[in-house]
This record gives sequence, structure tokens and C-alpha cells, in this order.
Amino acid sequence: MADLRTNLAGIRSPNPFWLASAPPTDKEYNVRRALEAGWGGVVWKTLGEDPPVVNVSSRYGAFNHNGDRLVGLNNIELITDRPLAVNLAEIKAVKRDYPDRAIVVSLMVPCEEESWKRILPLVEETGADGVELNFGCPHGMSERNMGSAVGQVPEYVEMVTRWVKQNTRMPTIVKLTPNITNILMPARAALRGGADAVSLINTIQSVVAVDLDAMAPMPVVGGLGTHGGYCGPAVKPIALRMLGEIARTPDTSVLPISGIGGISNWRDAAEFLVMGASALQVCTAAMHYGFRIVEDMIDGLSNWMDDKGFATLPDVTGRAVPNFVNWNQLNLNFKTIARIDQDACVKCGLCHIACEDTSHQAIAKTTVGNQRRYEVIDEECVGCNLCAHVCPIDDCITMEPQPVDSVLTWPQHPNNPNRVVVPEAG
Repeated sequence: MADLRTNLAGIRSPNPFWLASAPPTDKEYNVRRALEAGWGGVVWKTLGEDPPVVNVSSRYGAFNHNGDRLVGLNNIELITDRPLAVNLAEIKAVKRDYPDRAIVVSLMVPCEEESWKRILPLVEETGADGVELNFGCPHGMSERNMGSAVGQVPEYVEMVTRWVKQNTRMPTIVKLTPNITNILMPARAALRGGADAVSLINTIQSVVAVDLDAMAPMPVVGGLGTHGGYCGPAVKPIALRMLGEIARTPDTSVLPISGIGGISNWRDAAEFLVMGASALQVCTAAMHYGFRIVEDMIDGLSNWMDDKGFATLPDVTGRAVPNFVNWNQLNLNFKTIARIDQDACVKCGLCHIACEDTSHQAIAKTTVGNQRRYEVIDEECVGCNLCAHVCPIDDCITMEPQPVDSVLTWPQHPNNPNRVVVPEAG
């Protein structure tokens, strides 16, 4: 059986699945239930200085799509609303009783060195394994010059990270905000400040829906709404791209990564790992299905690793990174052609409609007897694979690679590797 033991910058856990800093990790009761269910660790919900914040009611909005619930979750909840001393006592008790689990404490205090100097020794005394600097909260706390107000300014990320590293022995994880144009900028700043690891992504600024009766963004609080932080399966593509950028870039690739953003099952977990993550954090899936979902994640990931011949997590981490390249490194001569399995086809016609109306008119519709039939016109197919994506039947339409005589890529611009030299027409 695959060995799922995890080591993120010296923080060890029996498996890579940690609960992210969020409502599920707000108190001892929840955390103990999670650890009993099998989670490898938790990132305790963000602590701040007293007096505690006051959270609003209601505080969640949901994006549902085609009958699927919680495709995305929007929240306007702030950091913990419980006294600092209560949280610290509970963290100490949990770490005492679960010494093999990763207990990391998320922190957010004003952007002043003295505030960090005050809180870090208190956290260290609990025996926690590390701290995570919450530079990502996109609402509420950012309006108080914390959260993403810090994370969006690389100079602040570097400065605060350095303060923390100078004032604690604990491994320091910097949680990055996705609400920025180039994720490499805060990642490099965290590295310069001495971060031991980064975690990403935090939530994305969003308005998830509008109440058309109250005429206010949801969730509606006393007739008004505000933007919040978006998470859940819908943000996974953004998370994978940003995580991969850090993992494939030479100077930032040295940073261990805790992957966050829409991890809902073992396949999501495997994708984050091969794109460079060494550990994983989960929130929305636990809030949707409960703590015991981790059992399926552990079993699924372990079985997949066994099938692939991967013995340990380091054997998996970063496997896909060398194949994550810029567009100008793709082979322009590589071509695929769609193939329709006539036995599996249910004759719905979605492939024909999509190709005929919005693509390359490469799927012919014919009638044989009283049966419709859809076939690919090879000479018109450009291999875009839209038909395979709209088909409701798994593996009914597959993309068949064609012979490749040579490798052709666009030449890079001599002064900018992110640009290509496009040949002149004719």
C-alpha cells in the first residue's frame, strides 16, 4: 500500500489531507472530530488580536449549476470571533492529544511588527507545528488593511514574512491571494522574506449571485450585500494554474507548496500533487459532505498510487510540472482527429450542433433507415476536441493522434522568452 506520510517544510502528518483554515477548524470540538475521521492535519481558523471580530448573519452564498449544489461557495465570514486565549488553550489540548497530526495556526494581525511579536510566542507555547500567514482574505479584513491588502503588495509580503521568521522558531507558510495579476510576485516576496513554504490559493473576490427581490448581492444582510471570497470546485482550474506557475519557475520551485482550491476527491488531490503540491488543504468538500469524506480521498489516492507504481508522495509530487510549458513550446505539427464510437453513441446530436454552429463543420449528419448517424469528416477536423467535451457519454468521442513528421514551434523573441516571433504573411 502506498505510503501517504507527508512532510511539508518539516511539518509532518500521516497523510497529505489537511483541513484548511475555515469554519471547520474554528474550535476544538470540530477539530477533534476531523482528526478522529482521519484527517492528517488542520490549519486552525485564523487567529487575531483581542477583542474578537463580530461576524454577520447570513454569511454564505452558493453557486449551483445544472442541479449540482455548491459548485462554488462564497463567504463573507471574517477570522475567528472567539477570544484568543480560548483558541490557544484548545490548540494546545488538541496538539497534546494528537501529536502525530499537523496542527498549523493561521494568523492575521495588523501590519505592525509589534503585533506579530506579541502573538507569535503565544502560538509557539501551544506546541503547534507551524504558522500560516493569512495574506489572502479578500473581504472585511482587507478593508482593515490586513488579508489581501497585504498579500497584493509584494513588499508587504516580504516584510511581514521576515518579521515572523525573526520572531519564531516555527515553520512559516505564507498563504497567497489569487487576487493578483502575477502569482510569482508575492511568491518571490515570500521567498525573499524567508518563508518555509507557500499555500495557495486563497479565495477569489466574487459576487456569487444577486437576490432579485431584495436587489442586493447574496448573502443579503439586512437588505445589503457585499463581495466575498469564492472557493469550491469552480476555482480548481485557477488554483492549478497558479500552483503550477510557482512549481515550474526555477527560482520559486524551491518553495514547498500546500495546494488549496476545490479539492473534492482523490483525483483532484492527485492533480494538485503532480502539479507541484507536497500537501493539500480542503474546505468546501468537508462543509458539503462532512469530515468522513477524507476516507474516500485517502483510499482513492492510495489505490491510484498503487496502480501507477508510486510508493511515496515524493514520487508523485511535481510529475506533471516538466510538461506544463508556455504555448510557444507546443508542437504545432501535432494533430488529432475525432473518432465517434457508433456503438456508444446515443444520437443526441450535440457534437454535430457544436461543430456545425461554433467550430469547423467537421461532423456530418446522415440518416440510415430511421436512425440518425454522426460521422467525422477527417479532412475538415482540426482536432479542437469541442465535440468530445459536449458529448454526454464518457469515451464515446475520442481524439486519435495522427502521425507527426517533425516538431515545429514558434521561435522565441530574443528579448522576451514569453513572446514569440510570428512569421510575416506570405
